[in-house]
Amino acid sequence: TAGIGEVLMKALAFVAIIAMGYGLKRAGVFHAKDFYLISKIVIKITLPAAIVANFSKITMESSMLILCVLGLACNGLLLTVAYCINLTKSRKQKAFDMLNMTGYNIGNFTMPFVQSFLGPVGFAATSLFDAGNSVMCTGVTFSLASTVSGGGQEGAGSVKTVLRTLVSSIPFDAYVIMTLLTVFHLRLPRVVILFAETAGGANAFLALLMIGIGFEIRMDKDKVAEIVKVLAIRYGIALAFSLGFFFLLPFPLEIRQALAVVVLAPVSSVSPAFTGKIGGDVELSSAINSLTIVISVVAITGALILVL
Repeated sequence: TAGIGEVLMKALAFVAIIAMGYGLKRAGVFHAKDFYLISKIVIKITLPAAIVANFSKITMESSMLILCVLGLACNGLLLTVAYCINLTKSRKQKAFDMLNMTGYNIGNFTMPFVQSFLGPVGFAATSLFDAGNSVMCTGVTFSLASTVSGGGQEGAGSVKTVLRTLVSSIPFDAYVIMTLLTVFHLRLPRVVILFAETAGGANAFLALLMIGIGFEIRMDKDKVAEIVKVLAIRYGIALAFSLGFFFLLPFPLEIRQALAVVVLAPVSSVSPAFTGKIGGDVELSSAINSLTIVISVVAITGALILVL
């Protein structure tokens, strides 16, 4: 069990890596375009490798697949709230909140914390939750928001489009393949696992460095009220989820610890891009996205101190 001091020191190390990425960008060592290069390495290599390595260390019952449903359900509830609080507002406002109050940035942000503190079972639980979350983040949420906004992105509501996006996501494919292998008690060759452990070991550092390079907050003062509203509702619900999952669900401790942490993740990193696609305020969306990173560092660190 990690002590408070260890949790704080590791959290500070994570913050230092994020700050280093931001500082090196400001100093001109990295540029904004480098975010996309490191993002490709994380999404296509180190995160899938970490998924393979951690799933290879556990045995899993098929009953754990309910965690995928939880990932879907949490997104669904946030979407419903985002829509309902804007019933009297414009279609654009409804769509903006649907995109920027929902989704969880798990692969790039939460996984480094989970890798460091919760072990293979916690990692697997987080991965299963993210499998459900990914279904929403990579297409379903955007499809619904696009329909609500009246923007009518061609193909946005197509099931085929959503499925194509999911299948082309290497981390999602890794989740599905490793979940099936683990449920059926099949193991990969030792050499594959050793490769995955080596590459996956770089995931936490690269993911955090990438977040630092991409971190940016620019906003007008007249947008502060909207930001406060989105963040207050998002994290109010996240706190309720976290407490409910940890104290009420009939799962083993390590799974409840993972769920208590994962719902405190920042908003999905693709929200600003999707906001732009429906003609929304990308600058405001980017500010909200970056602020959720700051809040989630504090929230997840606090949760780890309490649940470990």
